[in-house]
Amino acid sequence: MSIELRHLRCFLAIAEESSVTRAAARLNLTQPSVSRSLAALERHLGTRLVDRSTHHLELTPEGRAFRDKAAAAVAAFDEALDASRLLRAPLRIGHAWSALGPYTTPLLRRWAREHPGTPVELLRIDDRTAGLTRGRVDAAVLRGRVAVPDLVTAPLFTEARVAAVTADGPLARRESLALADLAAGPVVLNTVSGMTTLDLWPPGIRPTATFTVGNTDDWLTAIAAGRGVGVSAASTAEMHTNPGVVYRPLSDAPPVQVLLAWRAAAPHPAIPDFVALARAVASGGRPPDATT
Repeated sequence: MSIELRHLRCFLAIAEESSVTRAAARLNLTQPSVSRSLAALERHLGTRLVDRSTHHLELTPEGRAFRDKAAAAVAAFDEALDASRLLRAPLRIGHAWSALGPYTTPLLRRWAREHPGTPVELLRIDDRTAGLTRGRVDAAVLRGRVAVPDLVTAPLFTEARVAAVTADGPLARRESLALADLAAGPVVLNTVSGMTTLDLWPPGIRPTATFTVGNTDDWLTAIAAGRGVGVSAASTAEMHTNPGVVYRPLSDAPPVQVLLAWRAAAPHPAIPDFVALARAVASGGRPPDATT
């Protein structure tokens, strides 16, 4: 049998709900029909997408890889049939935690004045590419290295790194810190959407203990609770305050490159103008030629 859009929608609902029963209720279908759609999709692909051997339904590695492709395909189909987007297709910009830092508001205001025909939608999405590989956004503000195929990137500006420490801890009394100062205790790592890894530290002073979280909110909560320290970009200190956390400059950490990334296939036509204006706002000047 041929695979249709309904097969992809059933699979995505199962992936998001972690349950065939809940997926069926969400789609207003019967459970057997959703199960048949999943089975047909797996037969067509020649691989198992869902692991049913445990009490909790989980995606297989192949299922996780296929989820992003299926989501992008469904999003593209839905967008193509959305009549409201035909005349004024918005530019959807994803970000994982701090957007463009202190430049976010002035950039959005200038964009609204200078490009009134193309609205910008800023979306926080907690994953490695801020929704880009899932097809949920047209472009994404990313920080650090991007090791994802078929993405185009443009540098916007750089940010200094800062340490995030517990407000009533001994490190909070220091004016600035070095990476070695953070190596004695656990380091809180956001492994889903964060940019910091243990590779930031030289091998001789690398922390031996970590505490992992899945988003910026949990990262802040863990540091405030004294479970460890963190490292992030300077914009995090401006965009994400917490009474239990203080930020201190890191004297020996390299700066972070802030990038705009988008899919190489069929980019949104407003992306070059957005890159030019973002660079101009960050530098305090006028936009350069969008082709540079």
